[in-house]
Amino acid sequence: MATLAGFGAVVLWATLALFTTLSGAVPPLQLLAMSFAIGGTLGLIAGARRRGWRSWRQPWPVWALGVGGLFGYHLLYVLALRWAPAVQASLIAYLWPLMIVLLASLGTGLRAHHLIGALIGLAGAALIVTGGQGIALSGEYAIGYATALVAAVFWAGYSVLSRRFAQVPTDAVTGFCLATAALATVAHLALEQTVWPSGTEWMAVVGLGTGPVGLAFFLWDIGVKRGDLPVLGAASYAAPLLSTIVLIAAGQAEATWLIGLASVLITGGAILAARDMLFRRS
Repeated sequence: MATLAGFGAVVLWATLALFTTLSGAVPPLQLLAMSFAIGGTLGLIAGARRRGWRSWRQPWPVWALGVGGLFGYHLLYVLALRWAPAVQASLIAYLWPLMIVLLASLGTGLRAHHLIGALIGLAGAALIVTGGQGIALSGEYAIGYATALVAAVFWAGYSVLSRRFAQVPTDAVTGFCLATAALATVAHLALEQTVWPSGTEWMAVVGLGTGPVGLAFFLWDIGVKRGDLPVLGAASYAAPLLSTIVLIAAGQAEATWLIGLASVLITGGAILAARDMLFRRS
């Protein structure tokens, strides 16, 4: 069930592109600040009856990991998109599921089907991100590429190391979200010009804070702490595919044969990686 909860986060992240598109011209760091503030506030309300804020009393390494993972990854990703072409930066940043598979296997031995499944999923994600076109890396954007790679390391590290703090209640994620919102606000004021959303765009912002930048992180916390990490890593490549399907359903993108091929690759890779879980002998 914990692995399914983690995959629930992947499903919610599939709505990220749509809500971001519908949010208008709001700058990315401002959008993150607003979304994390909404997600953290909803978490605070949801945990009020059981006084979930008590779980915020954690040692500094827990806070460093939680805030570093949430804020660090998103800040680095935004900067990578500033310093390198979006396609290349996005694809490099999307190495994090493969890194989760590799890091989760340290000390336990890397299982071949986990690695192969993750690589197949990466191939499917590459089709989605690049549109089937080849990509060329230029030394001119080396800083942007490096920043995207560090972003991937941040999220993979956060996901894997969270398992070492499995005793920390998921309510603590509320604190991480609110701290991330505060830091994103500071970064926004330093790097961007404020642009407020219109009436309908506010609905997209609320959608972001409720789902992909809200509930998703609570579900991911459950998944990475108690679920099957290699399976979650490989299955995470479904996010760009599901995101594209959501955009198609909303009339924001067109269906192509590449989507079908990517869906076969990503689904096949996830099934292969989850072989032990799906086909256990009774």
